[in-house]
Amino acid sequence: MTVDVPTAAPVLAEVVRSGFVEGRHRGALVVLDADGSVRRALGDIASPVYPRSSSKPMQAAAALRAGAGLSGPRLALAAASHAGEEFHQRLVHELLADAGLDETALGCPPDLPLDRPAAEAQLAAGHGRTRTAMNCSGKHAGMLTACVAAGWSTHDYLDPGHPLQLLIRESVEAATGEPVAHTGTDGCGAPLLAYSLTGLARAFRAHVLAAPGTPERRVADAMRAHPEYVAGTRQTDTAVMRAVPGALAKAGAEGVQAVALPDGRALAFKIEDGGARARGPVLAAVLAGLGAGSAELARATGSPLLGGGRPVGEVRAVI
Repeated sequence: MTVDVPTAAPVLAEVVRSGFVEGRHRGALVVLDADGSVRRALGDIASPVYPRSSSKPMQAAAALRAGAGLSGPRLALAAASHAGEEFHQRLVHELLADAGLDETALGCPPDLPLDRPAAEAQLAAGHGRTRTAMNCSGKHAGMLTACVAAGWSTHDYLDPGHPLQLLIRESVEAATGEPVAHTGTDGCGAPLLAYSLTGLARAFRAHVLAAPGTPERRVADAMRAHPEYVAGTRQTDTAVMRAVPGALAKAGAEGVQAVALPDGRALAFKIEDGGARARGPVLAAVLAGLGAGSAELARATGSPLLGGGRPVGEVRAVI
């Protein structure tokens, strides 16, 4: 009898504690050259994955196409996985108020801020989980803004058949250059579209190279100009966009990351087991290989292991 044994994904990072390798993170990675050709490929870069929040720039571009009058920090927030800091939540409330809505219109679930100090402050103030603190609330506020601008219903804006979600699907397929392979539901309740890591890298490349004034370029410019609204003051995407001039970066749950450089080079990867701790070290290593790394960025994206409250090891990239 012949048994087909699936080929294991390549190791992208090792977990090293006290000089001993105690674990490994496998995954897939694609790097595109400035002309869009594949420069480097590790693992399966062609099969569809859920890019999770790495799709947010395309969702924000679709909101602009629908007529959402977003710019600056507001547009960056519409493409964000924000950390729930006070300035994030305040702007979400402002977006909703300007659309004639309030927090009850948000379809995302209540949550605590991703940022630990912000979460502790929210709890200390006697507040529990809220919809505005949820990291996707900026995206949802942007979607609702688009629906109001277009005259579309808001109560069912997360339905895959809603005009906004159909427009998002069109934007995703145009930017990735491939059809959506599957539709699911994201953690925030929004429709989740599956496509390849190569398509994800293509999409980010398309955003930074798009003509000025187009929805894609407007989103990319807003994110790069206001990275603290895309993530937070202590988040990896913010660190990357501050440290690498012209870079567009957006992480996604389950170990997904995409980055495009201003010259058109782009990368996308997914940690197979969803381990977020491997994302930063792998990202720093790939950017260093592209000549866009720095000691400062390596520190900001590092993933130390603690023992007794002090560093005793690290998650390190092995690519």
